[in-house]
Amino acid sequence: MIEEVWRPKIIFSLDRRQKLLHPGKSLYRVLLDSVTLSDESVKFQIIHEENKVLLQVEIYEIEGNIFRLKIDEASPLRARYKVPDVLIKEPTTQRLFISHKEAGILVLSSANEDYKLQVTANPFQVELQSKGETVMSMNSNGLLYFEHLQPPPSDRYKDLGLWQEKFGSFLDIKAHGPTSVGVDFSLHGYEHVYGIPQHTETLLLKNTSDGDAYRLYNLDIFGHKIHDKTGIYGSVPLLLAHKPNRTSGIFWLNSSETLVDISTKTAKQRAVPLTDVRWMSESGIIDVFLLMGPTAFDIFKQFAQLTGTQALPPLFSLGYHQCRWNYEDEQDVKAVDAGFDAHDIPYDVIWLDIEHTDGKRYFTWDKQKFQNPRKMQEHLRKKKRKLVVIVDPHIKVDPSYTLYAQAKEKGYFVKDRNGKDFEGICWPGSSCYLDFTNPEVRKWYADQFAFKTYKASTNILFVWNDMNEPSVFKGAELTMQKDAVHYNNWEHREVHNLYGFYQHMATAEGLIRRSSGKERPFVLARSFFAGSQKYGAVWTGDNTAEWSYLKISIPMLLTINMAGISFCGADVGGFIGDPEPELLVRWYQAGAYQPFFRGHSNMESKRREPWLFGEKNTQIIRRAIKERYVLLPYLYTLFYRAHTAIPVFQRGGTVIPLKTTAGKSTEWMIDISYELHVALDTEACAVGELYVDDGHSFQYLHKKQFLYRKFTFHKNVLSSSPSSFKNMQELVLKLQNLTQSKTSLAYIMWLKVYFRSLYLEYEI
Repeated sequence: MIEEVWRPKIIFSLDRRQKLLHPGKSLYRVLLDSVTLSDESVKFQIIHEENKVLLQVEIYEIEGNIFRLKIDEASPLRARYKVPDVLIKEPTTQRLFISHKEAGILVLSSANEDYKLQVTANPFQVELQSKGETVMSMNSNGLLYFEHLQPPPSDRYKDLGLWQEKFGSFLDIKAHGPTSVGVDFSLHGYEHVYGIPQHTETLLLKNTSDGDAYRLYNLDIFGHKIHDKTGIYGSVPLLLAHKPNRTSGIFWLNSSETLVDISTKTAKQRAVPLTDVRWMSESGIIDVFLLMGPTAFDIFKQFAQLTGTQALPPLFSLGYHQCRWNYEDEQDVKAVDAGFDAHDIPYDVIWLDIEHTDGKRYFTWDKQKFQNPRKMQEHLRKKKRKLVVIVDPHIKVDPSYTLYAQAKEKGYFVKDRNGKDFEGICWPGSSCYLDFTNPEVRKWYADQFAFKTYKASTNILFVWNDMNEPSVFKGAELTMQKDAVHYNNWEHREVHNLYGFYQHMATAEGLIRRSSGKERPFVLARSFFAGSQKYGAVWTGDNTAEWSYLKISIPMLLTINMAGISFCGADVGGFIGDPEPELLVRWYQAGAYQPFFRGHSNMESKRREPWLFGEKNTQIIRRAIKERYVLLPYLYTLFYRAHTAIPVFQRGGTVIPLKTTAGKSTEWMIDISYELHVALDTEACAVGELYVDDGHSFQYLHKKQFLYRKFTFHKNVLSSSPSSFKNMQELVLKLQNLTQSKTSLAYIMWLKVYFRSLYLEYEI
């Protein structure tokens, strides 16, 4: 168990200072004579009427109904942090035109004639209109807040919280002073807003007027509270607003600690609903993308256009994963593996937690408990299964430990404010933390996964990044001090929410590189940020074996999925504590339909392999897991859709591809036939898709070796397109047990379609 640590409520100076600015007339005005127009953007300056500091505003239109607003100091004392590496490329812009400029109003017309941006000079305000209707406005409540860089005062102690701040016994020295930024957005006609994971909260975001703001700050919170706005392991600063005729989004690209205040006035309170959203970040610049939809489908596509789509996972990773802190030794691993076969329960991956290493030294093996890890992996390979091991970001301080010695010599650790390697306490004891913000460190780290370097690793070994918020025991809020120093002398406060994102990136790259770019990686990470979907899977962290945690896992996963990360899950059964049998069974039934499906438990929990709760419960769990395996063709097709476009939701009038039966693992199911289940809509029609490839390599991408078919049922005929299958047996259609059952919406007809497994014996 992790010891209790001091956790302050959100009353930090960032929150206190910005909250002193109340809604009203903004003190910023536009200098209209500074307006310049180029093919890429419109730029102008705004000035604060009291301190006379100039800010530079840039407005861009991006292809696909996206607008970008950036606000930075016109002449900063030093460059302010701008988030790199999250956007997949510099967005393609479209020219904006000045269609009106007089009487303190600047109107910008879009290449898409539906949109106009109206800039009011005094007070500064931006209004985004679609077909004459105001969709959202910025700074309409006058809450634009921008702390400009200043030289240090002679007495830094005078303004506590500006140049230094105390958290219990911890002192945060702000080398560059207060640098927080913030602004408000008004969403016109909206009263339902979603997103900004990760919180243990409902799907619909709540008003924060009478309480704490939603916090985006990645933290290791063991047994996180339910219905709490505190940030936990991951942060995606994307908020979605939905109303009957439009969905809009706000993507706030800032990796420092961020607070989000929400105030909604519903249709009962005013003629047109209105939601005000206030973003407040500790540092950086204002860099915000306005996603104009207009549909929810469009929003997902626009966010993927900016941050990337979900990586296509290897097929095995969509099977069931069995994990525990910890499986004790090689004999324990073999016994658990054999238990699944003995009880006829499919599974694909067994996991090893921190105890498998030599004294919590990652990339090593405990020489007593795992004397021959290569032989253990070959045993699993023969069973057509995989192994996942944990690799955390903290490195044990031990000069005889090769990884530590090399990183120390190369200067690859995060520094403290005095220029020494930052040391904190984590699982190995005294530890240093790799600076993953440095591209050279990421390349070196990726090289550690090479088979010749990671001794006794094989190509069935995959990776789990835990504790990468980063977690620092006995640190303020169990994390790294904000005044620690990273690559290019950026303070940790600037990059905090990116730390796990970068480790995830480096690990995925390492697994790709060890196969010379041929094989897809599988990496699970606890901490994440916008764009983490490009590198693998995430999960909801240290949940508890209680019914309320099963219930809250559903909106948590939906929220993460809305933020572009489709491959997500919650630990089945709850990581902490001992679930009653019915709770465990119900959790398996829920988990079987979630993207990432893993049973996991704490070292202080009782063993809970699926067959330990009596034959009746074993039967129910077995059935749930087998249903998952039969459904894999459908899930894999959905992941291909998410990889090539956006996350999709299945509705009535669909054709769902399935396997006819489950196998011991995904590899055992290659030769098992497929079937199509067709659920007709009210017009007696249905459509669906099937995607098939080799399940593990990048050949689908590099050599187009895959099959992607669309099925249509119309006028009692089931057809597929493209019109011909090459190098395949003839498609045989069998109508079996034709039944009809009337529901409130549709007649449902079940059909089965069988054809041979496809492998790669076809051309596209």
